[in-house]
Amino acid sequence: MNTDSFALRHIGPREHDVADMLQTIGVDSIDQLIYETVPDDIILKKEMNLPRALSEQEYLAHIGDLSNKNKIFKTYIGLGYHNTNMPPVIQRNILENPGWYTAYTPYQAEIAQGRLEALLNFQTMVSDLTKMELANASLLDESTAAAEAMALLFAVRDRQQQRDGVVKFFVSEEVLPQTISLLKTRAIPIGIELVVGCHKDFDFSTDFFGCLLQYPGKSGMVYDYADFIEKAKSAFIKIAVATDILSLVKLKAPGEMGVDVVVGTTQRFGIPMGYGGPHAAFFATKEAYKRDIPGRIIGVTKDTDGNRALRMALQTREQHIKRDRATSNICTAQVLLAVMAGMYAVYHGPRGLKYIADKVHNTAFTTAKVLEKLGIKQTNATYFDTIQLKADAEKVRTIAEQNEVNYYYPDADTVVISVNETTTIDDINQIIAIFAKATSQDVFEVDSLTEGKAIPESVIRKTDFLTHEIFNTYQSETDMMRYIKKLERKDLSLNHSMIALGSCTMKLNAAAEMLPLSDPQWGNMHPFVPTNQAEGYQTVLKNLEDYLTEITGFAATSLQPNSGAQGEFAGLMVIRAYHESHGDYHRNVCIIPSSAHGTNPASAVMAGMKVVVTKSTEEGNIDVDDLREKAETYKDNLSCLMVTYPSTHGVYEAAIKEITEIIHDNGGQVYMDGANMNAQVGLTNPGAIGADVCHLNLHKTFAIPHGGGGPGVGPICVAPQLAPFLPGNPIIKTGGEKAITAISSAPYGSSLVCLISYAYIRMLGVRGLKKATEYAILNANYMKERLKGHYETLYTGECGRAAHEMILDCRPFKQNGIEVVDIAKRLMDYGFHAPTVSFPVAGTLMVEPTESESKAELDRFCDAMISIRKEINEVTSDNLNNVLKNAPHTLQMLTTDTWDFPYTREQAAFPLDFISDNKFWPSCRRVDEAYGDRNLICTCAPIEDYMDA
Repeated sequence: MNTDSFALRHIGPREHDVADMLQTIGVDSIDQLIYETVPDDIILKKEMNLPRALSEQEYLAHIGDLSNKNKIFKTYIGLGYHNTNMPPVIQRNILENPGWYTAYTPYQAEIAQGRLEALLNFQTMVSDLTKMELANASLLDESTAAAEAMALLFAVRDRQQQRDGVVKFFVSEEVLPQTISLLKTRAIPIGIELVVGCHKDFDFSTDFFGCLLQYPGKSGMVYDYADFIEKAKSAFIKIAVATDILSLVKLKAPGEMGVDVVVGTTQRFGIPMGYGGPHAAFFATKEAYKRDIPGRIIGVTKDTDGNRALRMALQTREQHIKRDRATSNICTAQVLLAVMAGMYAVYHGPRGLKYIADKVHNTAFTTAKVLEKLGIKQTNATYFDTIQLKADAEKVRTIAEQNEVNYYYPDADTVVISVNETTTIDDINQIIAIFAKATSQDVFEVDSLTEGKAIPESVIRKTDFLTHEIFNTYQSETDMMRYIKKLERKDLSLNHSMIALGSCTMKLNAAAEMLPLSDPQWGNMHPFVPTNQAEGYQTVLKNLEDYLTEITGFAATSLQPNSGAQGEFAGLMVIRAYHESHGDYHRNVCIIPSSAHGTNPASAVMAGMKVVVTKSTEEGNIDVDDLREKAETYKDNLSCLMVTYPSTHGVYEAAIKEITEIIHDNGGQVYMDGANMNAQVGLTNPGAIGADVCHLNLHKTFAIPHGGGGPGVGPICVAPQLAPFLPGNPIIKTGGEKAITAISSAPYGSSLVCLISYAYIRMLGVRGLKKATEYAILNANYMKERLKGHYETLYTGECGRAAHEMILDCRPFKQNGIEVVDIAKRLMDYGFHAPTVSFPVAGTLMVEPTESESKAELDRFCDAMISIRKEINEVTSDNLNNVLKNAPHTLQMLTTDTWDFPYTREQAAFPLDFISDNKFWPSCRRVDEAYGDRNLICTCAPIEDYMDA
């Protein structure tokens, strides 16, 4: 046993198990299984060109050496990113805790009540600070949230504006530059005309449907927008405001001014900058727009017993339901980061946040007053944390960088300084010394802060916030530690059992991959520092781009998209730019198979394309004849095909090269959805099947943890003709020679978690990566054969094999009165999260074991599924009082004095022997989905207040 081999630790089945698994499948070797599964004409003929595999110890030494190449200066750049103090109790118990970071999106509410409560805290925090009626459970970053606000306001234009073709959206020049860039990306394809200018000069004409303001502005100035907002409302112009959440502790809430949407980032609530992310953005709006709000919303409902329970509300708004009618393609949120930011507010409480905000403001005020004594003019009449100074920028920059300090230099005569909660008296004195030297004046020091007076009375906050007991109870570390643990115990994560979700690839997130995330050499890097200060990051990101380019068989990669859905959109926008570079502005038809992910048609519409859907055959494959007919019909306007490979049905379609050739022959490009890349790495690749661009879900195939519903990273890899159009950034140059505008706020998206995928590739190496794919296929086909005769696998390849996942048909059980959701709930009693329910086929379960699960765990899951099948056989359609319909069963049920069910307590809670060794108790009974939507409650409030609603 080679204990230096990371593959040995990452891949689940032991060597002695493989022979039994192959025998069950009915093949002699893994090579034979792969031959019978993957079409021969797409198999790679040579090994990928990647570095040798490192042991965990070698990798940790290597990443440590690279971290030392990052120069962590005192950074006061601001522009939406600030140094923070992450409370150690949150770092140790959430960020570094697999109970939190390995959980899946909380679709199974009964085994996700802890995360749901943490997200409800987040929503309450946002609603309180913004004074808006409704907040979602996070978005990807501030710029994305601003773009979503623009799209929402466009979607809810009144009928007269729609009839009149009102399409103009005003953007204040005080909005962050990265946000303006992303707004351009999102506006053009859906027909919005952006107008950027000074809000003081805005004419409030009827040509505009909405506007975006920054509060405080990018220069730090705090504007009183009351008059602007009043005039805009009089002209039927809806208002969105991007704001700094910490500033709202001291500033009047935008909701009190009558705005329609408030967005921003919660990064400065204890989240490291991480060279750009991940961070949880927020989106708050009026309840009137609840059907149009993007992202997930956590709502309060009740369970079967009438007890308070939480779940994701209003899911029919989401893109996987609305498909091409969606106004957003948001899929991955930033749950882990939202949980941490919410806990920051829980831990500090309103008084703690007031202390921090006062300290930040006093720091800025003190710095400004001392610099004025040096004769340096400070031009912001009002400010919270950012001062703007008239000075020789180049002279200041030279001295500052010699002293390892970064400021923001918008022009040759201006220096902007944004202070933060980590800024100390010593830091102020260093700032003074730098400017004294730059102006040839004597240095003097301060020894205390002066109380700030730079916020005008008209915008000082006068309303309370965070009054709920949750934010006023856990201020000691002991109490906080126990509260976090209390919530963790309610959630089923990978540290308890396998999560066999089809298409979601819940594999091992190895500890060695995660450890660098806690290193301040990686965490404390601002995304807009000069690149020569980020040599460690630049090395990792460049190498990762090269590795992903090699793995996909393409020519170039962009890491900027910070979710799979954003990767889809980025890929389509690159294709759009490619066609337009040839004058083909008319190419706007996107062909999408009927089995595609819901985000595919949503992304296509966002990219300004017309969706044409193709049929599937009875075997679940793309109907090639129908595809050819539609490609030829639309050949003059064909933009692209969106295809998932292996298919969403869990099959390597043998006709894939013929399919891509048809699209190319008719002038289109091929976009491959990378959701199932875990079945390709090392065996085949998008280049080999004839694709032109793909996005990769680094939070699936490349081991970034799902974090309870985010973070995610969705880089795009492209063929040579598309490389010039990879996305750019307005501050740090990225992308191709003809780069499209930004897809995400930061130049490289969520850089911090890219370290995880870099580690995964470096420690597995070329052979380990291929082996991981082979064992994913092995595990899936082993489970398929073990479940044979109990559940029908809906689709298989030409030799009867599954890819890395399979669809189990549960529709025949309806004759017993059992729905697929009953099986999903019953699995909780066996200690398992359900596979993907009713996607892509209603009434089915899509199962993906990944390569990380051992044979023993696969057997436990199969035993559970077989046991449930026997329970189904015992049920009749006229007997709804059964163990499946009543699932899940809680500890409270099992320990009451009365038991009124026609089966035993042991059958309910311990149907198989292995369960008693490691029992997981669902924390509530089956939730009432409809009640929660009829009585929408999305903030912390006792359910008793609403039971009569």
